[in-house]
Amino acid sequence: MDSTKQVMDTETTQPPSIIGGACIVACICVGAGMLGLPAAGAGVWTIGALIALVFTMLIMTTSGCLLLEVLRDYPYRSSFSSITKDLLGKEINLFNNLMIYFVGGILLYAYITSSGLILNEYFGISPQLASILFVLVFSGLVWHSTKMVDRISIVLMLFMIISFSFGTVGLLFNVNLVTLFDADHLKFEYVQYVWVFFPIALTAFGYHHSVSTLRDYYREERLAQKAIIGGTLIALFTYTVWLMSVYGNLPRLNFGPIIAEGGNVDALLTNLKAVLPEETLSNVISSFSAAAILSSFIGVGLGVFDFLADLFKFDSTSKGRTKTWAITFIPPLVFSLLFPFGFLAAIGYAASAAAIWACIIPAFLAKEARFKRLSDGVQDKLSYKVPGGDWVLVGVFCYGVTIILINILVFFDVVPSYLG
Repeated sequence: MDSTKQVMDTETTQPPSIIGGACIVACICVGAGMLGLPAAGAGVWTIGALIALVFTMLIMTTSGCLLLEVLRDYPYRSSFSSITKDLLGKEINLFNNLMIYFVGGILLYAYITSSGLILNEYFGISPQLASILFVLVFSGLVWHSTKMVDRISIVLMLFMIISFSFGTVGLLFNVNLVTLFDADHLKFEYVQYVWVFFPIALTAFGYHHSVSTLRDYYREERLAQKAIIGGTLIALFTYTVWLMSVYGNLPRLNFGPIIAEGGNVDALLTNLKAVLPEETLSNVISSFSAAAILSSFIGVGLGVFDFLADLFKFDSTSKGRTKTWAITFIPPLVFSLLFPFGFLAAIGYAASAAAIWACIIPAFLAKEARFKRLSDGVQDKLSYKVPGGDWVLVGVFCYGVTIILINILVFFDVVPSYLG
C-alpha cells in the first residue's frame, strides 16, 4: 500500500514531458503562414531562404526566453499583459495589446481572403461569396465553444500531419536538384532579395503569447526553455522540408505569376499542379493547404474572440458571444471584401505588429527587469537568466526594428522585390 502511494506521489510530482511542450510551441508556429514562405523566398531561393529562417528562429527563440526571464520575478498565472503593465506602464501595455489584436485581425483577413480564392478555384463561385460562406460556416465553431474548436482542431491537426507527410514525401521524390539548387541564385545580386523574406519568416515563429502558459505548465523556467527550443526546432525542420519540396519542383521563373497575384495560396497551388506529374499528389497538397488555412483561421479566431470578450467584458451567453463574434469576424471579412490585398502583403503587415510584441517589447521588459533586480540587490547567478548580457537585448531589439523598417521601405518600393 505504502509503495503504491509512493509511486503515485512520484508520478504526480514528475514534470510534464518536454516533447509535449515542444509540440505545443510547434503547433502554434506552424500554420497557414508557412504557405507564404516559398513565394517570399523565391528571390534568394533555397540556401538564402534557409539561412534567413535559421537566423530568425534563433532571434525568436531568444526573445521568448527573455520573456521567461522576466516572468521568473512574478507569481504563476502572470500574463504577458500583466508584466508589461507593471514594468512598462499602462500606455505601452495598451499599445502592445493593440498590436497583438492587430496581428490576429490581419491574419484572419489573410485567411478569409485566401479561402475565398481557393473555393473560387475549385467550385467556381465568386471569391467574395466564398469568403462570406467560409466565415459564416467556420466562425460558428468559435461562437459555439472552445471545446468545439478543440475537437475540430485535433481532427484538422491529424489530417494536416498525414497530408503534409504524404505530400512532402511525394514532392521530395520528384525533386530536381538542378531546380532546387539553381546556380543563378548563388550570384551576389540575389542577396538583396533576402530582406523581403525576413518579415514573413518572423510570423512563422510567433508563439510568444503562450510563453507564460508554458512557464505555468512546467513550473520551472529551464524546462519551459527546453520546450521553446524544441518547438522552434520542429517548426524550422517543417519549414525546411516544405521549402525544399516546393523549390525542388517549381522552377524560380514560375514564381513570377504567383508573386504577381500577391503570393496568394491559390496561385501557388495552381502552379504546383501544373508541374506535378501526379494529380493525386497535387490534390494532397491542396488538401493540406486548405486544412492549414482552416486550422489557423479557427485557432487565431478563438484567440481574438477570447481577447475581445475579456476586453469588452462580454459574457458567455448567446447574446454576449454573438456580440464578440461580430467584432471578431465582421471587420476582417469586410476588409477582405473591400480591399483584397495579396497574402504576402497581409502577412507583412502582421509582421510589423508582431515585431513589436515578439522582439521590441521583450527586449525592453528584460532590460527593465534586470535594472529592477539590480536596484533591489537581487542576485542573478543562481536564477534563470538568458546569457549574452545587454548585447542580446540589443540584437533582439534591432531585429524587431529592422522588420518594421523593411516593411516601410517595401511599401515605398525602396527595397528591391523579386518579381520573377
